[in-house]
Amino acid sequence: MATTPRDYYHILGVPRTASPDDIKKAFRRLARQYHPDLHAGAKKAEMEKKFKELNEAQEVLTDPDKRKKYDQYGADWDQAQAFEKARQQARTAQGFGGPWGGEGDYTGQGSGGSGSDHFSDFFENLFGNRGRGGTGRSSSGMPGEDIETEVHLGLREVLTGVIKRVNLREPRTCSTCQGSGTVRGRSCVTCQGTGMTAEYKTIEVRIPAGVQDGTRVRVAGKGQPGINGGKRGDLYLHVAIPSDPIFRRQGSDLHVTLPIYPWEAILGAEVTAPTLAEPVKVKVPPGSKAEGKLRLKGKGLPSATGGHGDLFLTLQIVLPAGISEDERGLYERLSKQRHPDPRTELLYGAQRR
Repeated sequence: MATTPRDYYHILGVPRTASPDDIKKAFRRLARQYHPDLHAGAKKAEMEKKFKELNEAQEVLTDPDKRKKYDQYGADWDQAQAFEKARQQARTAQGFGGPWGGEGDYTGQGSGGSGSDHFSDFFENLFGNRGRGGTGRSSSGMPGEDIETEVHLGLREVLTGVIKRVNLREPRTCSTCQGSGTVRGRSCVTCQGTGMTAEYKTIEVRIPAGVQDGTRVRVAGKGQPGINGGKRGDLYLHVAIPSDPIFRRQGSDLHVTLPIYPWEAILGAEVTAPTLAEPVKVKVPPGSKAEGKLRLKGKGLPSATGGHGDLFLTLQIVLPAGISEDERGLYERLSKQRHPDPRTELLYGAQRR
């Protein structure tokens, strides 16, 4: 009874145009589902057959040379490849091609019988057993899955870099039931019949200074363990930097609103301003206006090109929460002085609309 040739693309559930990465992802996803170690009883034998097909499909489709031959010859790609090799060997043995013969088509002429009979026997001896017994491929270890998690950083941690402790959950074969899911005919209490338990561990990961919000940091070999000797997956940290109530970030630059009193704006003053490190003294020039900016060079965050960004202080003129009688008198005296109306340009512009 003829059997239907296996379609490797169908087995992995990917189109024929799938990229190598798409094929690897599909294999990992399906292998986790069908791996025999995750099943017990009669189901285990069925999964062993399915897993063998998955492993065979990914082995061929992730090898560029094998995939090319499979796309050309189909399910018999490996026999076609061996056929070509055997054909060349037969040509050489008959004196055609190779180091002792000249180039030309194989005519089947030669001593001791026809070349075609010789080659046919050679082909049968080489592939006859394979056709009756399977591919002879051995299953290889399955790489572990990658782990992705989020890590939150403050701006001071971005300034200096930081070592973060990351908690990971790693699946393990249940030590009580040895992965079978049952103990003395009953569902294993330890793993609830799943055959797997979770082990929690903590690792330390260094996050470099100057990292941007949304950056993906890779930690090689810290993902899920592989199966059957496969290498571990990787750990990916997605960096999230919440907005800061004081410092506003723009690339490697920082912006801070700096309150000053009216007389500090008019007369000038030396005031204390915050930075991500220690507070610093800055000079407010006489006659400073609201929304004016002061620049503190190199007081920002590390930049991708080296060095640091700047810290910009935006001046905000504020009034005291309460004033004394003497202060009120000063304001009254000031109000009696002649000053240009600060609303003139505003009113003029409004009238022209």
